[in-house]
Amino acid sequence: MGIIEKMRLDGKKGFVTGAARGIGKCTAAAFAEAGADVAIVDMDLETAESTAKEIAASTGRKIIALKCDVTDESQVQSMVDKVVAELGGLNFCHANAGICINEAADKMSYAQWLKVINVNLNSVFLTDTIAGRYMLSHGGGSIINTASMSAHIVNVPQPQCAYNASKAGVIQLTKSLAVEWAKRGVRVNSISPGYIGTDLTLSSEFLKPLIAKWNELSPVGRLGKPEELESICVYLAGDTSTFTTGADFSLDGAFTCF
Repeated sequence: MGIIEKMRLDGKKGFVTGAARGIGKCTAAAFAEAGADVAIVDMDLETAESTAKEIAASTGRKIIALKCDVTDESQVQSMVDKVVAELGGLNFCHANAGICINEAADKMSYAQWLKVINVNLNSVFLTDTIAGRYMLSHGGGSIINTASMSAHIVNVPQPQCAYNASKAGVIQLTKSLAVEWAKRGVRVNSISPGYIGTDLTLSSEFLKPLIAKWNELSPVGRLGKPEELESICVYLAGDTSTFTTGADFSLDGAFTCF
């Protein structure tokens, strides 16, 4: 069997949070294209259902849509239970849901801080541990967390201390779980994207001047594309990455190299 065949995900079941659009939609589609059945998990159920139908039609895989507030423990548990029941198991997941609030630290309210930490870090803990418990008792699996290059640098010119702190926490959580579960068959890794040109990013009037600055600072001179994150996620979800755990993959066009 060649390496391409080995990297396929035939027979595997998984879910992606924040998958109705953007990065999550792209990785969910990539998992399905590689042969997996996938749950599209999002707060926006209508868009999630549309995404699920689109991916199912193009790949022929079983794709379901589930609504879930990933900061609510009971909802995350219910979501994982539904994935297992409707797809027939759980071999991988991509904890991708996240938000960013651009606000100067001296003006940021505690409520704003907590909102970012809850969505970006606490929800990853809930997703990873609840999915992880199932995987630990069912032969293992792979967990992928979306961190950010913002875990490694302080972004400019926008102020985003809560986002940066939350994503740094995601990487350390990833490493901690990877060490705890290394001998128990569950691998945990993270990806750290740079600035990615999702539909929402590119359509934002507020972000246009920031994008110009980011491109000026970037060694490659452009935003990344969501599709450029797909292959690493398929690799991490599959069986060719069984020695890869506790790693963070920077996908930022060399932005953090200086």
